[in-house]
Amino acid sequence: MRFFENVAKQIFNDEGIPILEGHVAYSPEEAMTISSEMDVPVVIKAQVLTGGRGKAGGVKFADNPGEALKVSDEILGMEIKGEKVKHLLIEEKAEIINEYFVTVSVDRGARRPVILASKEGGVEIENLAKTNPEKIIKYYPNPLLEFLPYEAREVARKMGVPSELISQMGDIIWKLYNVFDKYDADTAEINPLVLTPDGLIAADAKMVVENDSLYRHQELVERMHYKKKAVDFVQLDGDIAVIGNGAGLTLTAMDMIKLYGGEPATFLDIGGGASEHIINQALNIVLNYDPVKVVFLNVLGGITKADDVARGVINALKQADRRVYIVIRLTGTNEEEGQRLLEEAGIPYETSMEKAAKKAVELCEELKAEGK
Repeated sequence: MRFFENVAKQIFNDEGIPILEGHVAYSPEEAMTISSEMDVPVVIKAQVLTGGRGKAGGVKFADNPGEALKVSDEILGMEIKGEKVKHLLIEEKAEIINEYFVTVSVDRGARRPVILASKEGGVEIENLAKTNPEKIIKYYPNPLLEFLPYEAREVARKMGVPSELISQMGDIIWKLYNVFDKYDADTAEINPLVLTPDGLIAADAKMVVENDSLYRHQELVERMHYKKKAVDFVQLDGDIAVIGNGAGLTLTAMDMIKLYGGEPATFLDIGGGASEHIINQALNIVLNYDPVKVVFLNVLGGITKADDVARGVINALKQADRRVYIVIRLTGTNEEEGQRLLEEAGIPYETSMEKAAKKAVELCEELKAEGK
């Protein structure tokens, strides 16, 4: 049974192998949300059970949430060697100093495990095996004896890595072999294993488990469940981003925008108990979405506190690289404090949803008339 990279990486990480921060997305909108949450340049990777995705265009980079939306839309649905891309792994972009290759697999001819390792990793490893096979180290652990850390360090030494990396490289090789053994794997592979300023990190992961042993590893099935993201974002065709705290309130705000002649660019539900961080995150998403000319933030404070909303808005606008006009309807719990914070920051607000929606549409029409 083959496992997607995102699942293999979680297994590796549980066994002590460092990985990059990453999250799974099933839509461009979800990828955009994840990118906004991470707030760093990201790499967007097609999750398929075949190789060659990099050369096929299944691995791309994005510097901001808007780019993440565009790139994810390009990758999702594409076919790589006949396999359709249905989900993505969004990871922090690593600062790579060097790339290595390490795999543990079964040598059918020798009837025992084999460790293959090279100080030259990445997409050209298959060509390296053909043109310079001497650069790939082979080591055959005894499957009847415990594989010891000093053996893994010896593999690292034979790879020719710098002396200061031998211990860390050996530790990863030793842990990778333990994954292979523990899960009855046919293959456990890291390519590339990258050297970053923070040390060695598994930038990719491949794991194939023997089907006949799966009854012993039922916990692997649970790896297919993912945490729901904090906000629900849907991309629409208009130019006014609509954000609300609750699906009903957000839909009502969208109706108001259409009633006054505008077109929503987003449905973005921040939930009933949105924090300052969630408000900041939601605004970061829409401020980086190019079609948006105006943001309509519709908050009726209950569990969500108006002062938290105000702080989130203020911080998001300070951090924004792109200027977008925002119209806020803010009322409810702690509304006096929230409204005071907005006033001090010079950010206008309304307490009426109808007035705020009408103002957002009028402002959007003015901007379009000016060619902005």
